[in-house]
Amino acid sequence: MNAPLHGSGVGDPQTVLIRVSGPDRPGINAGLMAVLDTCDASVQDIEQIVIRGQISLGVVVDVPAGRDLLRNVLLWGWEEHIEVDVEVVPPTPTPATPGLVVTVLGPNVTPGEFGAVTRAIADIGANIDRIVRLSRYPVMSYELLVRTSEEQKLRRALLTAAATEPDLDVAIQREGLGRRAKRLVVLDVDSTLIQDEVIELLAAEAGCLAEVKAMTDAAMAGELDFEDSLRDRVRLLAGLDVEAVDRAWAKLRYTPGAATFLRTLRRLGYVVAVVSGGFTVFTDRLRDDLGLDAAYANELEIVDGTFTGDVIGDIVDRDRKAELLRDIAEEVGVPIEQTVAVGDGANDLAMLEAAGLGVAFNAKPVVTAAADTSVTVPYLDAVLFMLGIRREDIEAADA
Repeated sequence: MNAPLHGSGVGDPQTVLIRVSGPDRPGINAGLMAVLDTCDASVQDIEQIVIRGQISLGVVVDVPAGRDLLRNVLLWGWEEHIEVDVEVVPPTPTPATPGLVVTVLGPNVTPGEFGAVTRAIADIGANIDRIVRLSRYPVMSYELLVRTSEEQKLRRALLTAAATEPDLDVAIQREGLGRRAKRLVVLDVDSTLIQDEVIELLAAEAGCLAEVKAMTDAAMAGELDFEDSLRDRVRLLAGLDVEAVDRAWAKLRYTPGAATFLRTLRRLGYVVAVVSGGFTVFTDRLRDDLGLDAAYANELEIVDGTFTGDVIGDIVDRDRKAELLRDIAEEVGVPIEQTVAVGDGANDLAMLEAAGLGVAFNAKPVVTAAADTSVTVPYLDAVLFMLGIRREDIEAADA
């Protein structure tokens, strides 16, 4: 306490911060409010958090001169066996600086990893207003609300800190309605929604897996032109029977967390689509199997039950993916700022850059460097935490 909290009945009201801490139980808020009411106090602000059964409650009130708030509040705390601290504070709230939401995610966020993030924030003079845990499973994740007017400086500092912690992912987004209003998610397929590259599944059936895989890896790393390399790879499939799609489909593996990710997005009313540099013979099945709203990919030419080695129509390359993202957003009436794109390869770069939030998922270095944020854990539902969705809410909806 840094000034009197009672007086002669004359003078201006005082603004007071009351901090309450101790074992949580029903009635603490009700009891404190009853005491404040007897002092004719008016509540200006209130925040509370409970961690492992321990309450931390802060209340800012204006108290008319002459009211003995200190005695009444301390007596209430003594009767309730709870700690109470009272302090006079400035009557005018501290002006808010712009807010940035920092999401910290990793297999097991250690004190060293979390310390690297918070030191980076402190070193540029930014302040942490709030920390909330989003998940314990399948990864640990936390959301920090950071106040600073130096957005780019914070981004550079956090990216540098994350680079020193290989198991840590850090995302930075602006606070506000735009972050909460994301309504369209567009996913890449190969090595994102599924663990496989579908052309490699077909190549294995055609007996040319090694050659195709080498070209795929180079194309996804941005070392080869995607369209040229795709046409070269598809030519190697010439003569393969169409029944190979069924055999390849049987080997296809969804990315861990994909079902939870899609189920949660549907419950929240998101439109979900896939845009793939793969093939419609797979994406059409994925659309039907997973209940997706739309699916776009390349169409393989089939004549007399065999693949000819040609692709029909335009190739779904880097620019086409971004174009499809914009087309889908316009069709469903979602502003581009309210879209999320998730991908892993160089072919996804333009789509990630066009979206309101571009997420590099276990991506090639060239993609991670360009995306808004990255996820390096092998669980697709970890992307939900980047949207501020808590694991407890996901599990409650599944119960």
